[in-house]
Amino acid sequence: MPRRILIVQGHPDPDQGRLCRALADAYADGAAAAGHAVERIDLAALDVPFLHTQDEFGQPLMLPDLVRAQQAIMAADHLVLLFPLWLGTMPALVKAFLEQVLRPGFAFQYQANGLPRRLLTGKSARVVVTMGMPALAYRWWYGAHGVRGLERNILAFVGFGPIRRTLIGGIAGLGPSGGRARCEEMRALGRRAL
Repeated sequence: MPRRILIVQGHPDPDQGRLCRALADAYADGAAAAGHAVERIDLAALDVPFLHTQDEFGQPLMLPDLVRAQQAIMAADHLVLLFPLWLGTMPALVKAFLEQVLRPGFAFQYQANGLPRRLLTGKSARVVVTMGMPALAYRWWYGAHGVRGLERNILAFVGFGPIRRTLIGGIAGLGPSGGRARCEEMRALGRRAL
């Protein structure tokens, strides 16, 4: 069954030669070839300001590019978020984007008991993270804390589930054939909308 897929390319560097971009392209190609509808957002092309106060976070979003991003999130059945690991977690641009678009009233609603009401249920997600260190070291030695925090404290908090992940480590040593193999993996995931 065709799905609506939103791919958020979160590498802050607009250089088209980045592995995150090739992985996003491969996923999009596989998804489109299988008949899924694909929309893409490139965070490097957006002006994403930081929030500075709780009052700002509680206000409706007024920035046109980010309002369109909210609309794309709402329309999607499946979110694919790709980014490089920086200092153990997502780059600041990705966090700023998520803080801007996943605001109260859109992504969740505060309830009297203090627990959130999730407003984005029924949507699945895949988090794709590239890194210099071996993925096994990040997962086992460091506990994948940055990615786990994103999955549990942001995506699941607002209702995404299931949330799957792909960790691609040792990217400096991948070489052309390793990069192509990883792109083929993404292409296969795109065909299956996973």
